[in-house]
Amino acid sequence: MRMRILFYLYLLITVLLISGPAGAQQVKKLPRIGYLAGDPKAPSHEAFRQGLRDLGYIEGRNILIEWRFAEDKVDRYSEFASELVRLKADVIVAANSGAVGALKRATQTIPIVMEAYGGDPVADGIVASFAKPGGNITGMMPLDPELSGKQLELLKETLGKLHLLGVLWNPNDSGSRVQWQQTQTSAKEQGIQLFSREVRTSGELEKAVETATHEHVAALLVLRNPLFYVLRNRIAALAEKHRLAGMYPSSDFVEGGGLMSYGSNNKAQYRRAATFVDKILKGAKPGNLPLEAPRNFELVINLKTAKQIGVTIPQSVVYRADRVIR
Repeated sequence: MRMRILFYLYLLITVLLISGPAGAQQVKKLPRIGYLAGDPKAPSHEAFRQGLRDLGYIEGRNILIEWRFAEDKVDRYSEFASELVRLKADVIVAANSGAVGALKRATQTIPIVMEAYGGDPVADGIVASFAKPGGNITGMMPLDPELSGKQLELLKETLGKLHLLGVLWNPNDSGSRVQWQQTQTSAKEQGIQLFSREVRTSGELEKAVETATHEHVAALLVLRNPLFYVLRNRIAALAEKHRLAGMYPSSDFVEGGGLMSYGSNNKAQYRRAATFVDKILKGAKPGNLPLEAPRNFELVINLKTAKQIGVTIPQSVVYRADRVIR
């Protein structure tokens, strides 16, 4: 009897040893998240990580993240989108309009979560509707085109008067085109003349700012698009060099030396995008998840930059700021 018990115990141990590696291998199969963005140094990427951590996801422990960054090379969005599809990511996060467009062309099956989209995703054919996107794309969308009026008002109040405003925008980006149209409408309502400077590549930036300076613009308005985000520190440095006041689309520009920004809170928006990833990993279909507009907007002012360029920002504007860099 004792021998029989020992024999069965031996069999049990043998089975456990044989199945152990397979079982362990199965446990180690982690969800794979693709992430396609422009700037590898953007603070908002950490906000996305924090959003995942808040939901219990730790990179390298219970999820894998495949990071891809196009930087200022627009053609790399398509290259990296195809790469993430080949890796068979469970869900792919698109950090900007360029990433969204490239991923839509690369796959109609892998779920895609937009952290930001500068234009109208319905008019651009990205989703069927805000309430029911259909297809494989959902996520966040900015309201930047609707904020141009407020941005111009803040610039006028800051400078005392604003007759000629230089606008940096990228006609190759659908979101930038929508914002440019809205800015024209807002400027006409407020009696401001616009000086358009189109910037399609990083090589065109310096000349665009210099030309605007020679036209004696009172300030620069920089519209949101992926290229400008990557170049945000260079844009801020050029504005300071030419002593130009600047209004920017997000606080990341101001943290890099820009004068002021009014727009959606990027970090809050990117943290929120993590909730879409969570829902999709738990079985939700992206086409059934309504798009969400930003919930947080902020005015950020850099008083150090104001001093450098010789601009005195009225206390009435400073008091309304959500954050002041001194």
